Amino acid sequence: MGYKPDIVTPFKIFIVEDDPFYGQILEYYLALNPDYEISRFTNGRDCLSNLYKKPDLVTIDLSLPDFEGDKLYQKIREINDQLPVIVISAQEKISVAVSMLKMGITDYLPKDENTKDLLWNSIIKVRETGKLKKEVAHLKEELGQKFSFNNSIKGQSPALQKIFTLMGKAIASNINVSITGETGTGKEVVAKAIHYNSTRSQKNFVAVNMAAIPRELMESELFGHERGAFTGAIARKAGKFEEANGGTIFLDEIAEIDLGMQSKLLRVLQEREITRVGGNETVKLDVRLVVATHKNMAAEVEQGNFREDLYYRVMGLPIELPALRERGSDVLILARHFLDEFTKENKTAVIRLSQEAKDKLSGYNYPGNIRELKAVVDLAAVMCDSTTITAADISFPTVKSEKILTAEEKSLEQYNYDIIKFYLQKYSNDIGAVADKLEIGKSTIYKMLQRKAITL
Repeated sequence: MGYKPDIVTPFKIFIVEDDPFYGQILEYYLALNPDYEISRFTNGRDCLSNLYKKPDLVTIDLSLPDFEGDKLYQKIREINDQLPVIVISAQEKISVAVSMLKMGITDYLPKDENTKDLLWNSIIKVRETGKLKKEVAHLKEELGQKFSFNNSIKGQSPALQKIFTLMGKAIASNINVSITGETGTGKEVVAKAIHYNSTRSQKNFVAVNMAAIPRELMESELFGHERGAFTGAIARKAGKFEEANGGTIFLDEIAEIDLGMQSKLLRVLQEREITRVGGNETVKLDVRLVVATHKNMAAEVEQGNFREDLYYRVMGLPIELPALRERGSDVLILARHFLDEFTKENKTAVIRLSQEAKDKLSGYNYPGNIRELKAVVDLAAVMCDSTTITAADISFPTVKSEKILTAEEKSLEQYNYDIIKFYLQKYSNDIGAVADKLEIGKSTIYKMLQRKAITL
């Protein structure tokens, strides 16, 4: 069910104006809208003592008997830093208006014949912005419900219950979390479930696939850049850490970053601040870090591919996700879930699994884990001729067992190309997985692609 705004609750406006006649004019004009509930005060003290009534907007004069406008605004912010404040003043100095706007006021209106109309329009914008914020908050609440453990992670196996226990411990604290497991086991789903059930749920969850970012762009992508920092930097850009401030940043495939970038990431995590590329200004960070990888991080440290000090910084609470083949009856629970999703999205009749189909699904080892199971179930739902999936409707992905070594004479370099092309086909063009399997650098594959020695 979508968000429905409350159209009954009045929009409360406080008018703070020491000129009684002008205050009455504003009150009369705004009261023409029956949705507005107006309260008028002639000094700042009375306004502050009534903020417990939770107004939706306050208008203030710049010069009051007991407060200057900037001091009153600061007092209001100390009580409620989200409350919109509009300044209405006969002060004509542009510098004063600019100064107040920099402080964070919502609008600055001069006292003249256009004030009433300008105020009317400004209030409409405030209401629209407030409505949007409520809708966003509501959607985030719904998203949090969506990512409750039972809704986002299907299964009842003992292996999964252990994961739920660890996730509960992660949610109860701000400790960093490292999630490991084979490709397709649901690492990002677990990361989202931790975020949306934590105290940070109303802030951003920002996911970054480290393996997908070119080396030369990674620092800018993570930490942002200033205008003119490099060719093409035509404006300031906030990085992923800045976007996630107050919330959670999820660094997927953390083991793919090079040692130079690891050093910069370590400094950011230690200092809890970033400096945009090409700039000097520091931005303080309050970010929860969750990382994931399909690699053995301890082994990466031993081999010198990952800094030991960074490893201990990001490891935090380790959560190792079980492969689907280790989750027993969860296979059928997930299969049923994917079938329900399929029928809902495609508006078809309910599809059931025959016993033979269940046996076939349960007997497979799923090297692609949950992702592969979903693909298999979706295809079976399309292939079945009725509302029941049989064993014949289920097919598992196969890779052609072509012989790489043939009677044809080739150079060693050409055989290397053939081997890499074979594994790219086998692992669905996942360059990171192929590089890991063949124990070569991803840059080797990228260079071959650049030279067009191989193609995806």
